[in-house]
Amino acid sequence: MRPVIYQLFVRHFSNYCETGVPWGTRAQNGCGTFAGVTDTALESLARMGITHLWLTGVLRHATQSSHPGLPADPACVVKGIAGSPYAVTDYFDVDPDLAQEPAARLQEFTDLLARVRAHGMVPMIDFIPNHVSRNYRSTVRPELSFGCGDDTSRFFARDNSFYYLEPCNSALLMLLPEGEFAPERGHGRVTGNNVATHNPGSCDWYETAKLNYGTDYRQGAAPAEGLPREFAPATAVPRTWRLMDEVLRYWQELGVGGFRCDMAHMVPMPFWHWALANARMRDESAFFMAEAYNDHLKLCQGDVHAGLLAAGFNAVYDSGSYRALNDIFEGCAWANDLDSCNRSESPLCTRGVRYLENHDEPRLAAPAHWAGQGGVAAPALMLAQFGTTCGPVLIYNGQEVGERADGPGGYGGDNGRSSIFDYTCLPALQRWSNGGLFDGARMTPAERDLRAYCERLLPLLQHPALSKGEFYGLNWANQQTPGYGRLPGEECSGHKFYACLRHNRKARATLLLICNFDTTAPATTSVHIPADACQWAGRKIADCTFRNLLDPAAPEWQTSLQQLQAEGLPVQLPPGGAMLLEWS
Repeated sequence: MRPVIYQLFVRHFSNYCETGVPWGTRAQNGCGTFAGVTDTALESLARMGITHLWLTGVLRHATQSSHPGLPADPACVVKGIAGSPYAVTDYFDVDPDLAQEPAARLQEFTDLLARVRAHGMVPMIDFIPNHVSRNYRSTVRPELSFGCGDDTSRFFARDNSFYYLEPCNSALLMLLPEGEFAPERGHGRVTGNNVATHNPGSCDWYETAKLNYGTDYRQGAAPAEGLPREFAPATAVPRTWRLMDEVLRYWQELGVGGFRCDMAHMVPMPFWHWALANARMRDESAFFMAEAYNDHLKLCQGDVHAGLLAAGFNAVYDSGSYRALNDIFEGCAWANDLDSCNRSESPLCTRGVRYLENHDEPRLAAPAHWAGQGGVAAPALMLAQFGTTCGPVLIYNGQEVGERADGPGGYGGDNGRSSIFDYTCLPALQRWSNGGLFDGARMTPAERDLRAYCERLLPLLQHPALSKGEFYGLNWANQQTPGYGRLPGEECSGHKFYACLRHNRKARATLLLICNFDTTAPATTSVHIPADACQWAGRKIADCTFRNLLDPAAPEWQTSLQQLQAEGLPVQLPPGGAMLLEWS
């Protein structure tokens, strides 16, 4: 089954408090809970075609909130009031904020895992291997704490948990943007984003400390060649490897079926070979998805996506396809350029995770989003991004109703993202959740239409032509077609109009995808399907029928191969509109 992943940020998803203030506390702004993700909510997500549920922000992390036995963390290592879910303070615990009864938080979480599985979805959580909160303190498994026995006089040692700043001077303070962090006086640590300074900036991951996997990251990927590989005994691997294997084991035994691995390219590839092999011996179906980028932080020689897939990941972020769509709106790219992202022979076309939103990217409907016009282009963007390959796709909670990131924020500012650092709400999603009824009774017409579109599109991603089909771009064959995205004075077309075929030979299934990325003008044109495309799709019978799977009420098109090649299929699309036509 093709993975369709829903990123559910628990703190936001089941928060029914609709009032709040910037920088508000939990009492002022509310907070979602594990119990609030009810069977009704899960049934609706499963019906929408979701196969994997990524439960985001569930690990206990640094926060300015306190609970019995768990005092608030120092403000200087907390971004926002609620805190970053990527500054973990205990890998073996869950966030007490998310429990109705903080003392019973682990039981409430495992109950949620059971509910997710009962609705046929695979529960996933974050695995954050590159860094931890500077204030990490495991109370569940204190014997597995990081840093115990470290030689703090050395920047790097194979079995140290952290990298320690040089020189180690007792008078040297660790000055973070929000003040001194006293526990690191005299032996400051490198930040999660590899900044080796006692004075990290506000844009750094200053609240975190980078973990050491037995190699000096300053030398890049080369030293990793001397590290152990798959099936090495635990006694032969660096200490951090053993600790992280215990983390994965712990959550797998509690029922977690998959992991989204944060910044996976910043961890040596040999660790992934070893850790994923161990995890699959415990659960051969375990799903591992890597967030990774080919940037200067990578610890991999060559393409990091290929390296992670070779290490055993099921899927890896396909940031290139996201940037390609962005470039159509903000750069000089044309829709024609999407073809290069969709070639069936590319590993990313089968194992690259396609997304339009996640917690690190702006909301499609945010006023300042690069696509503009408040999410008008969402239908076209979703079909183009999810329908042109057969790999996993990712939906961020609220995307399906056009969430605008209007909820109260704080540390994140007004950047078009729903703040992960604060207690906030998702107003558009709350009109669907309706105080826990999850009946959509208060949605606006636009929100209702977009969710209905997602309910039609996402299940169709299991169609044989979309889940296992091949790709054929059609823009090249329509360069002279009047109205085909042509701008005044241009000699060729395809700027903001896109069409392609997906075909599964074994199932004899063919789909035609048509997208209008223009957010202000409708498209009235035709799509020519050349003779070699008809042959590629195995079309020999003269008569053809096209049925719009995204609008079952729309009339069918009756035409012929000759007309498709000579005159094309007539198309009318509103701004941001899309068609998914079944060719029979």
